[in-house]
Amino acid sequence: MQYLLLVYTDPELLDKLPEAEFNVKMRDCLTNADSLQAQGKVLGFRQLQPAATARTVRTRNGRSTVLDGPFAETKEMLAGFTIIEAESMEEAVRMAHEQPWTAYGSIEVRPVSDLAAMRARVGA
Repeated sequence: MQYLLLVYTDPELLDKLPEAEFNVKMRDCLTNADSLQAQGKVLGFRQLQPAATARTVRTRNGRSTVLDGPFAETKEMLAGFTIIEAESMEEAVRMAHEQPWTAYGSIEVRPVSDLAAMRARVGA
């Protein structure tokens, strides 16, 4: 089964992290992801630009608006994501625990829906 690991970080906590220590953590994170990708456990991963570069598009009552940044007021910002293959939620959570970023935010583990089943259901 596939799971999405949504990596949220607290910019204030990351700003306190010395650059050299950040570089070590990021290098370890990338090396681990590369190793898991070679094993077929990581299907893809990306780091996102800061939330300040984002735009939120919303349509309500036929009227569209575009807002700067994320819509939600939150201390932690979505910083990246990883798509993994795991046998269970427990294995997916274990893989999330291996990320250094849980000390600087959180990682949401969410099962990915079967899009082929949805296509068949809606006739797409």
